[in-house]
Amino acid sequence: MNLTSKEILSMNLKFYRTKYNLSQEKFAEKIGSNLVYINQLENCKRKPTIDMLDKIANGMNKNIDSNLKMTSSKLLEYNIKHKTNFTRVDEKK
Repeated sequence: MNLTSKEILSMNLKFYRTKYNLSQEKFAEKIGSNLVYINQLENCKRKPTIDMLDKIANGMNKNIDSNLKMTSSKLLEYNIKHKTNFTRVDEKK
């Protein structure tokens, strides 16, 4: 499977956000970002900067789970267990 770094980041952000039962809005607030930006990352519509990857990782460590030890490089590591099967409400049949 050849996933882009945007797709891997998207998958990992969705995984961690749902793991901690956070909406996109709450997740964004906890990591020091905003809802629109997180939504764009999760939907592969935006590429984050290196600085933003660091900000996300640090926000996850400080404000979500201090035992997580997230790094920006871990956000871009593929893990099949992080694959989610979510569909948008307006896409469901």
